[in-house]
Amino acid sequence: MERRTLVLGHRGYSAKYPENTLLAFRKAIEAGADGIELDVWLTKDGEVVVIHDGTVDRTSNGSGKVKDMNLEELKALDFGSGEKIPTLEEVFEAVPEDAIVNVEIKDADAVEKTAEIIGGNNPERVIVSSFLIDALREYKKHDPERKLGILVEDEEVLAQLPQLIAELRPWSINPPIDAMAILGVEKTVGALQMVKKAGLKVALWPLNAELYYENDNLVRLGGLYDVIIANDIERMLSYLGSIGLR
Repeated sequence: MERRTLVLGHRGYSAKYPENTLLAFRKAIEAGADGIELDVWLTKDGEVVVIHDGTVDRTSNGSGKVKDMNLEELKALDFGSGEKIPTLEEVFEAVPEDAIVNVEIKDADAVEKTAEIIGGNNPERVIVSSFLIDALREYKKHDPERKLGILVEDEEVLAQLPQLIAELRPWSINPPIDAMAILGVEKTVGALQMVKKAGLKVALWPLNAELYYENDNLVRLGGLYDVIIANDIERMLSYLGSIGLR
């Protein structure tokens, strides 16, 4: 992976296309993203599907829990613009072999099957991330060579990072850009410096994507990041170009 700041499509090109669909993933790559970020759950019949929420209510014309539905039932739903829910295998088939794929595990039950699928799909370009520390521990048992990313959501996990870094030996720590608004610039920079001193990558992701562009936040972080997970690919690539990071 190159030294320049990498850009991954957050659930694909989610600013313009239905999130976590093959259309959104293809459009992210076409727009110049280095890869994509996606989320996985296990269906009732044991298939790994790509969806963020535990239910289909927000993103489709249906309702119900993903884990209570089989693949056929899920495929019958419209996830926007006529797009169907993709399986993880279908995503790997749809994107170029050299595109980075960040698989976020939302469902601990999906770990074993996810590891199996990744193993057969050019796994060197895959990053596996999760907020679920136990899911990362379990994933490492099945696929010890994979790049792991520890997703950070709150200060509690931040405090555990030295211990988790020693245990999991992750590739990256993945904090939200929103940390700057919550922790302040000084504390955020200090945390990222600690991560970089440990020899790890930093991958930023957004709750509020506007925070990438407000108050020169990315400039104030002083280049203490390697990957940006962005909703709007073209806007982010243009912005990074304007501050000399592309």
